[in-house]
Amino acid sequence: MPLDPEVAALLERQKSLPPRSSLDVAATREMVRRAAALAGEPPPLPKVEDILLPGNLGVRQYWPTMEEGQPIVLYFHGGRFFSGDLESHDTVCRTLAAAAGCRVIAVDYRLAPEHRFPAAAEDACRAVEWACRQGTPFGVAGDSAGANLAALAALAHRRSGLRCQVLIYPMIDATCGSPSYAAYAEGYGPAAVDMKRGWAEYLPQGADPRDPLASPFHDGDVAGVAPAFILTAEYDTLRDEGEAYAQKLIDAGNLVQVRRYLGTIHGFFAMLSILRLGREALNEVAGFLRFHLQRP
Repeated sequence: MPLDPEVAALLERQKSLPPRSSLDVAATREMVRRAAALAGEPPPLPKVEDILLPGNLGVRQYWPTMEEGQPIVLYFHGGRFFSGDLESHDTVCRTLAAAAGCRVIAVDYRLAPEHRFPAAAEDACRAVEWACRQGTPFGVAGDSAGANLAALAALAHRRSGLRCQVLIYPMIDATCGSPSYAAYAEGYGPAAVDMKRGWAEYLPQGADPRDPLASPFHDGDVAGVAPAFILTAEYDTLRDEGEAYAQKLIDAGNLVQVRRYLGTIHGFFAMLSILRLGREALNEVAGFLRFHLQRP
């Protein structure tokens, strides 16, 4: 379908900005932090705190209420493995905590190129191991590169009690060979060259792009994972790999809900203040989390 009018207006405004591919690592990180304004004002919550998990892993906890025993959602931010942080996704995590009625734990995993693969993967698994010990229902969620970490954590801990996983336009195939890479190579937000750069920053030279710890799409055994909700965007280079992964999970007998958001682009989920589709997607994710984490 045609681009959503709000999305089309956003892309028109972005034409005046320098292309992402021209930015170095520091400038990319600053761009992502500034883009956090598109999520709008952060809603107030009764408690937000930064703590360290074992292994010196930083996280930020968002409490929608002060009740004990709230379900937990581990959230892994996007940013192509080398940008994004607790600040870039603060409003998204606050809004999700309030909408889902869950304690959201945003994970400040290590970034490339200072910390290349498998550092981020190790941090994701460390966070899940901590959640396993909390004695409360928990799930994982993430967008883009963060959805990669959520997916691999769900695969690695499929018998841990993990109740669900939410993968928002997941970046899960380092071969970058799906048809949507060509169909939406440029002109729709992050370009194909930008996604490929993320992999180049993350993976050490000579690394196998089909290593399942880097590319969950290439895991040969995906049976028995937690129920999944996989969201894709119609005009996104990552669309086809996300939907192919959903089909792979379905073929292996897993419970999977798939939703392609029409007329929109990569990153729309975090643009709550300017995109109706972003708000719709967040509310749909919140409903999925409530269903799986608040049942007995």
